[in-house]
Amino acid sequence: MSLPKFIKEKRKLLNLTQQDLADKAGVGIRFIRDLEQGKLTLRMDKVNQVLNLFGQELGPVSVNKKF
Repeated sequence: MSLPKFIKEKRKLLNLTQQDLADKAGVGIRFIRDLEQGKLTLRMDKVNQVLNLFGQELGPVSVNKKF
């Protein structure tokens, strides 16, 4: 599951608006909008602030590339 989809689904599951999530995570509403829309350049520390509310954090994920 993609990060934007995960965040949006978790937010809706908890009946939170984007503003509610922003307030609880200590980030701006624009950041939440950018995150849910899949913006490619976001600060990892802020993404982790949001993910922390759901008991998650960023980490390496295999992309099945061969070196």
